[in-house]
Amino acid sequence: MLNRIVTTTAVAGVLLSAIAAPVAMAEPDGPPVDTGVVASDEPATVTSPDGWVLTVKADNETQLPVAPLTTAVSSREYLVGGTFTGTVTGKGKGTLTGGTLEAGYQIGCGIELGQIRLVGSVGASTANANLFTGAIPTGVTFPLSGTVEVHPKPGTVTQVPVDKKSFKAAPARITLKDTHIKVDGCLGQSFIRSYATLTSSTADTDDIVAYYGITKAV
Repeated sequence: MLNRIVTTTAVAGVLLSAIAAPVAMAEPDGPPVDTGVVASDEPATVTSPDGWVLTVKADNETQLPVAPLTTAVSSREYLVGGTFTGTVTGKGKGTLTGGTLEAGYQIGCGIELGQIRLVGSVGASTANANLFTGAIPTGVTFPLSGTVEVHPKPGTVTQVPVDKKSFKAAPARITLKDTHIKVDGCLGQSFIRSYATLTSSTADTDDIVAYYGITKAV
């Protein structure tokens, strides 16, 4: 009787292992695919000395790195999108005459491609020439020797404006969808973030507030 119990238990253990195995194999492998969706930072708000409240924000942002059309390793290209909104509220002094809302992106490069220079020399020689026998040269060659020097420069931030909307009365809005932007001469890792600048004007004043999105490393 004891032998039967042990055998039954062993068989049950094999069956449980066989049932559990497909569940473990169903787990996904590799890193998640980048869909381009990025979180937006908190809205930027400022109250002007005249009492007007300026607010600029972003929603539904996307930043998807894509292969450059030129296939150059020093180019960075992205498909970007989002909705940028600017509002002016409150009961401030003076009469509002309108303003502008600008949206775009800032791309930072760790290393910028600098000067490229060829260092070397070019010579000339003749084939089958002999000054003592008077043999006639049969050809001329131009040997080239040298090296290529690349002088990288410290990284820079490139600001890429996408759209600027003038308005007479807020709210103002800019919506982007799969907009292509690029920067050249960029080596190493790059960083990208959105920005939006709201300017509200009266006859004698300009008030400005800027929004900056969350930085994404590529």
